[in-house]
This record gives sequence, structure tokens and C-alpha cells, in this order.
Amino acid sequence: MHPLAFPTLLVLVLAAFFAGAVDAIGGGGGLIMVPALLAAGLPPHLALGTNKGQSLFGSLAATVRYARAGLVDGRVARVTFPAAFLGALAGATLVLVIRPEILRPLVLALLILAAVLVTLARPRPEEGATAPRSRVLPLAALIALGVGTYDGFFGPGAGTFYIAGFVTLLGLSMARASADAKVANFASNAAAAAIFAHRGVIVWAIALPLAGGQLLGGFLGAHLAVRRGDPFVRAVILLVVIALVVKIARDLYLAR
Repeated sequence: MHPLAFPTLLVLVLAAFFAGAVDAIGGGGGLIMVPALLAAGLPPHLALGTNKGQSLFGSLAATVRYARAGLVDGRVARVTFPAAFLGALAGATLVLVIRPEILRPLVLALLILAAVLVTLARPRPEEGATAPRSRVLPLAALIALGVGTYDGFFGPGAGTFYIAGFVTLLGLSMARASADAKVANFASNAAAAAIFAHRGVIVWAIALPLAGGQLLGGFLGAHLAVRRGDPFVRAVILLVVIALVVKIARDLYLAR
């Protein structure tokens, strides 16, 4: 892989900054970065691998910012992190057996469902999780395991699915769900990045400069979510879902 021209790399760093910010709030950063990497001339397998390598840093920065704001539930994180990590490892293994394209129609329906749930959900921010205390950890682990498996297998909308699951099943506020989602998302990104690195499909000469943009963007996105609260997070999630639905529907149409 030849090194990219400096102006191209600079544009990719800027794209990584915006992707990190969007992903920290409502997920969907790959919608920005994967097309940008493809446009820069990377083959699809290297674009996907490099995207995971650099997005890892954005999810880390967002997790740190949310944790500093006191929005990350450490008790929940202790079960969601390993569950999402193991799920992503299992999902990446499934890629070798099942074609990801088979998932597209299902994902399209699930994204629309997620948009409806996020729109209608009215959690009580001051009271934290509204699910029975004895069910919070098992439910959180199941959400992380399921979405983590999906993230390792296919990926688009994983951050949004984490948030929708935490809001609807645990009754968390949007901002708190985004915080807990980032912990799980960081875990599934780490697992996927480890597999991609092992397979040699991460171009680190590109991923590491982009990591700087992701770190700044992830921190800024989480900061905006903390400061502006649920209405802002809800609006960003809905925009991300609309963009994902349009993209996947287009992919399905072109594949006919």
C-alpha cells in the first residue's frame, strides 16, 4: 500500500474528526469513514480494516469523556465490556461462514424499529435505569453480547443498536445510554481491530494519523452529548438512522 499524498491524508483526518464526533453521540461514524477511505483509493478489505483500527481511538476518547461526566455505570460496564468483546470475536468468526449481505434486509427492518423505539421512548433521566435492579446486569450483558456479535459480523448501526437497547430495555436516558454504549462499542471495536490486525488488513500508516482526528472528535461528540442532553442525542441518532436506512436500501437495490 503506497502512502497517501499529504492533502488526501489531511482530508481523511478531518473526516475522522467528524466521524468520531457523530459516533460518540449516536453511532454511525463508519458512514463517514468507510466511503472516505474507499474514495482515497483503499481496496474494500483494507478500508474496512483501517476503519476499525482508527475508530477504536474515537470510542476510547468518548468513553473517557462520558466517564469524567459520571455517566458511565461501572457496574454495568464490568459485564458489557467482556460480553461485547466476546460477541465481536464470535461475529468476526461468523463472517467466514455466512455472507454478511444476507443480513441487509434484516438490518434495514431493525434500523427502522430502532428509530421508532428511540422516538417513542421516554426514559426518566433522573432515576437511571427503570428496569428491575435484578434484571439490569443480565439484560445489559445480553444487549452487549448480541450487538457485539453483530458489530463483529456486519457493523453498520452497531452504536445506534447499543443505545436503542439500553434506552428501551433498561430505561436509561439518551445521554447515559450513549455513555454505556461507548464502553460496549469500544470493546467490540477492540476485538474487531485485533482480528483485522492479525489478518494484516489495517494500514497503520493511515490509521494512526486518523486516530488523532478520532480522539478529538470522540471527545467533542461526547462533550456535546453531556452538555446538550437527551433532545440533542435523540436528534443525532435519528439522523444517523435515516442515513443508514438510505445507505442499506441503496445497497439492496444495487445488488438486485
